[in-house]
Amino acid sequence: MLVVTWETDGIGNCVVLAGKPYVYARTTAGEFVLMARCSHRGGPLHLASLSPGTTRLVCPWHSRATSVTKALRAGIPAVRRGKRVTAVFDVPATEKAEIAYRPLSPDLAC
Repeated sequence: MLVVTWETDGIGNCVVLAGKPYVYARTTAGEFVLMARCSHRGGPLHLASLSPGTTRLVCPWHSRATSVTKALRAGIPAVRRGKRVTAVFDVPATEKAEIAYRPLSPDLAC
């Protein structure tokens, strides 16, 4: 297990593990850490919009909808404190975490 703390917004708002970017997002459905790539074709889910009246993220590349509920069930435990989030990833503790920037969609901004 690897515990990583990073910013919820600004220049350090993304963590990259094993080449996969993750961001913290908050919607009316809840708060969660999600992989910032659409499972369809790798589109930038951190730029997704929320489908009106639903809890689905809409990929900006292909308009494919992904359930926020699915992200909540993904099981990446996370706790936000102020403008920082700490998450526990199911990867070896020897994995290096790279802190990077991914602009967030206003629909997912904290």
